[in-house]
Amino acid sequence: MNSISKISRSLFLAQQPKRTGTIRKLSSNSFLEADSGKLATHTYHIMSTSLALLTPVVFLAPDKYSDSAFGKAFGVLLASNIASHSWIGVSYVVTDYVPKVSKALLMPARVANLGLSMIIFAGLSKISISSPGGIKGLIKGLWDRSPKKDSDA
Repeated sequence: MNSISKISRSLFLAQQPKRTGTIRKLSSNSFLEADSGKLATHTYHIMSTSLALLTPVVFLAPDKYSDSAFGKAFGVLLASNIASHSWIGVSYVVTDYVPKVSKALLMPARVANLGLSMIIFAGLSKISISSPGGIKGLIKGLWDRSPKKDSDA
């Protein structure tokens, strides 16, 4: 190696950022590691943006669209976005904090996180498909001030 290439190599290495902290090394790159890699981070940020745009669209759309097949499909799309966003986001938290308690709990916590995300998707999808007005109708029902009719009175 000549002296010019040695100098350029040393300058290149000097410009590299110093890595501090611990390096996370897991046994294998499995499906449960939703927070690993650039693709996961990129997907997570795209979902954040789409949630910021889709959620107001769902709630500001007229009620006649909420009960249509398009509204139900849009609700399932929103449910999948919320569940996936939750899965990746909580995976970041699990990766950062669970090993501080116990490294043996990392994989069970990842499995529990995936299970929770599947329950979120199933529940929100069921609401989107079977509930009148979908997710929007459910949320509107929380603030409905109409008096309840008692069957006993």
